[in-house]
Amino acid sequence: MLHPTDFSAGSLVAFHHALKAALVARSRLTLLNVAHNFDADMADFPGVRETLERWGLLAKGSPRSAVAGLGVRAEKVIADSDNPVRAVVGYLQHHRVDLIVLATSDHNGRVRWLGESVSQPIARTAWQMTLFIPGLHHGFVSAEDGSVNMNRILIPVATSPRAQPAVDAAAQLVQRLNCSAGEFRLMHVGSSATMPALRCPEVPGWTWSQEFHSGDVIQAIVQAAKEHEADLIVMATDGRNEFLDSLRGSHSERVLSHGIAPLLTVPVGDLAATAPSDYDRAH
Repeated sequence: MLHPTDFSAGSLVAFHHALKAALVARSRLTLLNVAHNFDADMADFPGVRETLERWGLLAKGSPRSAVAGLGVRAEKVIADSDNPVRAVVGYLQHHRVDLIVLATSDHNGRVRWLGESVSQPIARTAWQMTLFIPGLHHGFVSAEDGSVNMNRILIPVATSPRAQPAVDAAAQLVQRLNCSAGEFRLMHVGSSATMPALRCPEVPGWTWSQEFHSGDVIQAIVQAAKEHEADLIVMATDGRNEFLDSLRGSHSERVLSHGIAPLLTVPVGDLAATAPSDYDRAH
């Protein structure tokens, strides 16, 4: 799990989601800040141990070693670079990452501190899912006790990219998070005749439904998310680097700009081509 942070209030919400994911997966959790000339301090990072104590998973005053006892290997990294995007992507090139969790701006769906655009091609990274938490959104993980409140998931379906990986990821997610009941809603811009065939896994307590829209795809997604008060939107992407595409003006950014709900992107297809990065130093 990788959580790039700028120490903002929005990043703190994303941190809670990243920590919850790491607990469930019993995985490594890396908190990454990018600062030129290391103009940051380890004390600025959110407290992993303190949060776990607040969630009742560790006793008050537990030693740092107690975190590992929960299956989480936490690390805090400061990358020295004047180009945050390339620094984060460079980290991805050097470390295996299964999920990126980060907050986006409350104004346009972009990750403000990473910059508004990518000026040159940046290459192959790990083929990872990314969970975006829109600015000013509380998400589905409680900051107070770490509980999960998620029972409505929206999954946009198109002919391309194929939506099956998003369907499977959504089903696996609710099972891993022990969400006892809810609805997966498949939405398609088109008709039942153009709706791709999907295998919908059986998840105890959860139902599957479909709805059809016409018109603009992004507006249809936003409308459906609002009407059903979606706790999460899960979208398949075409296998390019969605982490970077979100900075360029992709479908994901356009959905996130409305601040309706957290968005989980699930890449489908080939990896991006390889190119160098300028990941500098970390400590």
